[in-house]
Amino acid sequence: MPTSSASASSRSSSGTNASSSPVVVLPLEPLREGVLLKRYKRFLADVELDSGEVVTAHCPNTGPMTGVLHPGGRVRLRHAPSPTRKLAWTWEQAEVAGADGQPIWVGINTALPNRLVRATIEAGLLGAWLGPIEAIRAEVPYGPNRRSRIDLLLTPAAGAPDPRPIYVEVKNTTWTDGDLALFPDTVTERGQKHLEELIGLLPEARAVLVPCLSRSDVSRFAPGDSADPRYGELFRQALAAGVEVLPCVYAFSDEAVHWRGLAAVQNRA
Repeated sequence: MPTSSASASSRSSSGTNASSSPVVVLPLEPLREGVLLKRYKRFLADVELDSGEVVTAHCPNTGPMTGVLHPGGRVRLRHAPSPTRKLAWTWEQAEVAGADGQPIWVGINTALPNRLVRATIEAGLLGAWLGPIEAIRAEVPYGPNRRSRIDLLLTPAAGAPDPRPIYVEVKNTTWTDGDLALFPDTVTERGQKHLEELIGLLPEARAVLVPCLSRSDVSRFAPGDSADPRYGELFRQALAAGVEVLPCVYAFSDEAVHWRGLAAVQNRA
């Protein structure tokens, strides 16, 4: 995989680093547009395509989708028929009003962020913060009794300024207040546990939380205390303990996902 020669100049994001020339990190298969009629049973969504055909799509987001679930709004679907799939359509993006009031597209597929962050690391775009990386492993057991799995485990390249392994936990983030991205948008005991486990990795390893900001209109990130006060408390404890936070901003089109840089980190909204 590509490695970065940049040194680890920072342990967390302290300011917006939006790229003037967004970098494609993940090309997308052709998407079809339509209008969201309804979402139901958490996993299903009825969509009227621009052709007039009404289809039922898989909704790969089981959360409340605060701020991005708008029946009557425009959406984009991926069509991938297969004998092993119950539904040929998957809901991938939703159009919403951005921070400036102009429409933008938001990625709603919670299976995508791990791929995006891995591709961003492989492209060397986080080298200034992570240092040069030799190898990436996914879903590696860790934590008490090794009952949890870290999203990505990074092995620094030989001669890296910090030789410790890097544990990366990725969180999909679409809830916003203006240009401020917030996570979580509901109580998440699982997310609380992940913060506790990241703290427990220190100081023998580096622990990195990567909020995947799946919309391009944000420049700041903070914990969603109003949705989950306990998560906010643990987030601030994690920062104080040395957990690094790198909120990656992404822009979505019908052809690709672009990396826009890092958002600034706030310990409160």
